[in-house]
Amino acid sequence: MKALIGIDLPPNQKPPTGWALLQDRLVRTCLLYTDQEILKRMGNNKPALVAIDAPFGFAKEGAFRIAEKEMMPEGYHVFPPALSAMARLTERAMRLNKLIAEKGHKTIEVHPASSRKALGMPLKKWDQIQAIFTGMGLKGNIEMHALAQHELTP
Repeated sequence: MKALIGIDLPPNQKPPTGWALLQDRLVRTCLLYTDQEILKRMGNNKPALVAIDAPFGFAKEGAFRIAEKEMMPEGYHVFPPALSAMARLTERAMRLNKLIAEKGHKTIEVHPASSRKALGMPLKKWDQIQAIFTGMGLKGNIEMHALAQHELTP
């Protein structure tokens, strides 16, 4: 099975980026900080798809893109990409998405809370969400060396 990668991207490189690799029902996770770390880790795994939890662009006019305008009446809680903190996230995601595309990888923009809602999963009850994934046969581990490495970095 080809690898799938999920990235929970913060607006800048100071807080950690959550990174997950799904392959053969095993989910491996770690924390990364820089775009270069993300690209290196991604390249080492040759993913079939990279899913990024961040907007890939701004609205052509107004605050919300068409997708957000369609999602909100259905009860999906999304923020406009131009909102101040979201604007920094959107700009970083646009840069990273371009770098990933230049490496020949496919990307998709995702909103995990909306995905969980659409699938009828709990939004914030992490133990229940974990139980659902375990029930699907997924297993996981955290790469502690990556966590320890960054905890020691000033």
